[in-house]
Amino acid sequence: MRHIQEQSNIAFGTRTDNTRKWICMAAAALIAGILTGALVERRTFQVEAKISDTQLKLAEEVLRFHVLANSDSEEDQALKMKVKEEIISYMKKEIPDADSVEETKKWVSTHQKELENTARNVIKSEGYNYAVTARLTRSYFPDKTYGDVTFPAGDYEALRIEIGEAEGQNWWCVLYPNLCFIDSVNAVVPEEGKQELQTVLEEDEYEMVTAASKFKIKWFFFGRD
Repeated sequence: MRHIQEQSNIAFGTRTDNTRKWICMAAAALIAGILTGALVERRTFQVEAKISDTQLKLAEEVLRFHVLANSDSEEDQALKMKVKEEIISYMKKEIPDADSVEETKKWVSTHQKELENTARNVIKSEGYNYAVTARLTRSYFPDKTYGDVTFPAGDYEALRIEIGEAEGQNWWCVLYPNLCFIDSVNAVVPEEGKQELQTVLEEDEYEMVTAASKFKIKWFFFGRD
């Protein structure tokens, strides 16, 4: 009887030890999960903060160019592209080489009528009578990728060419520094424009806008503390 009792005590002690081990393992897993979650949350905050800081700096250094179609009909979208081509052609010939975004904005503000007339001539020649306006505005834009350059969501200043009701999808590029496509079929961005952009951004900021998804992964796991 005593022997059976001793075996029972040993078995009970073994079960107790196993239970303690499982409790310790579960506690360790819980703590690891909490620490990992805290780290992920911290890294996520760092990434978003870096993107926000870069957007604010970009907004002060670039001037966007948007052409808004009257509607999303096939005809209105085709007209938008013809207006865009003519406006870009006009600006390539007339706009001087600028050393700053402020110089480019000054030129645009003093040539709005010429820009409108250029667009209006295209619209008229295509058989439409849409009104058209050219103006400098500051508006919120979502994340946009242009060629191999990505601009984070935020407020930016832009030259907006609005055709008719301006309710259709827009075409856009960056007027300063010049990131407008030199090859619209293959979405090639001028290297000169990217070099100018690189001069006003920190290395990791430039890396972010030219390789956004890779940057997020890199910064997430290796970002500074």
